[in-house]
Amino acid sequence: MSQHIKRKGFTFSSYQAPESTPFERLFDIFKELITHTSGDFEEAIDWLQELDKEYSLTTTDYTLDDFIAELKEKGFIQDKLKPDGSQGSAITSKTERAIRKGAMDQIFGKIKKKGSGNHTSKITGQGDEHTGDLRSFQFGDPLENISMTESLKNAQINHGFDSFKLTENDLVVEDTHHKSQMSTVLMIDISHSMILYGEDRITPAKKVAMALVELITTRYPKDTIDILVFGNDAWTISVKELPYLKVGPYHTNTVAGLQLAMDLLRRKRNTNKQIFMITDGKPSCLKLPDGTYYKNSNGLDKHIVEKCYNMAAQARKLHIPITTFMIAQDPYLQSFVDQFTASNRGKAFYTGLEGLGEMIFHDYETNRKKRIK
Repeated sequence: MSQHIKRKGFTFSSYQAPESTPFERLFDIFKELITHTSGDFEEAIDWLQELDKEYSLTTTDYTLDDFIAELKEKGFIQDKLKPDGSQGSAITSKTERAIRKGAMDQIFGKIKKKGSGNHTSKITGQGDEHTGDLRSFQFGDPLENISMTESLKNAQINHGFDSFKLTENDLVVEDTHHKSQMSTVLMIDISHSMILYGEDRITPAKKVAMALVELITTRYPKDTIDILVFGNDAWTISVKELPYLKVGPYHTNTVAGLQLAMDLLRRKRNTNKQIFMITDGKPSCLKLPDGTYYKNSNGLDKHIVEKCYNMAAQARKLHIPITTFMIAQDPYLQSFVDQFTASNRGKAFYTGLEGLGEMIFHDYETNRKKRIK
């Protein structure tokens, strides 16, 4: 008589992507297009129609008209009068939130967690803010930090079911950091060169900004972030304005951007303060005391770059590090960025658009885990 043996454990199978509705599939594409068109609904739908012709995104059962009707029904678009008095449509605040959430999932969700123990902060283990990283139990770790699910899984793997036991070597804890609050200013270059030479540089910059805002407001609600743009002048923009941000016919007044960023950070009570600057070109403009502009796009103007170096040094005295993300890999400009970074004792990344989000997020999380002095 054969004996039936029951086996318990994990069963592994190929990953099956969750089913998505026709609306969800089109909405993911629509969010990308509405970001590229700076919030222009009609232009985004025109692009969607062209993509539909080429890739057959819709069917007879679910047409583009059905998608637009569902957008309105779900509150993602609303009727709006155009400047010429004709009827049109515009995205709503619900869509703006969806775009920010999508940007965070797209950029931040792809960043792989580093291995346990690889933390910049010197104060780990007994903090009050969970990092999401797991590590082996060490003597002195609080019992409430033990991850029972992971620990039991280890015990099963190490000892099996027949002689099941839970030992100290099986225990896993969720690592923590002492809370540190960070005030960040993100500077975005909106000079004309951000769309020159056949490369759209402003859209990735917008997406990174939206993702960073969404990350901070949902994961680190005590942190603050201000966003400013700089061309001939510099001014702050609200989170709501980000999807609609466009490049203007501007030069690059880096000094005005830095002045505004430092003014914003002076008002913050948080000890940790930092500036992120996304730019693709050299500084080429200053506003003079009489209100006129001094502009020079030919090479690195000594008068302009010296002002930039002075601003970087002032920020260093205020304990405000500046991280520059130069998204145009121009060897000629590297000498300026190198000197600017040295004046501030900050950091610089020479990058294309591919890894911009990943670098900014890693740098943000690294900086907020340590006390900047």
